[in-house]
Amino acid sequence: MLLKIDMRMIGRMSVGWAHGRFRYRSPSEMEQVANEKLYGYITHYTIGVGLAVTYVLSWDLLVGGPASPVWALVYGVATTVASHFFVLPSMGLGVFGRRSPEGIRGPLSSLANHLFYGVGIAVAIALA
Repeated sequence: MLLKIDMRMIGRMSVGWAHGRFRYRSPSEMEQVANEKLYGYITHYTIGVGLAVTYVLSWDLLVGGPASPVWALVYGVATTVASHFFVLPSMGLGVFGRRSPEGIRGPLSSLANHLFYGVGIAVAIALA
């Protein structure tokens, strides 16, 4: 079963970023903040929309023509790299979330969620 994204944790991390703290040794170092869940949603979806727009515009500039729905799936999976090599280590979970209490389920859930993100981009392209 896929793990649910912890928006509170993303909110804490993003507030830490806003205050210049980009790395934690452990998730327990991230202090709770007011409205952390809201900050988590705003951060997560702003980055997601920004990356989707970047994909569509970059495709047009670099390849020409409308963006490819098939490559959108690949792009969605590729965005997992940011999660595994930047976000999870920033939270103190290590590369690929190897220090996560959920073990391998965390990185696999992230991969699956980003695949669905790619599906969403592909569907949006196909309907446009």
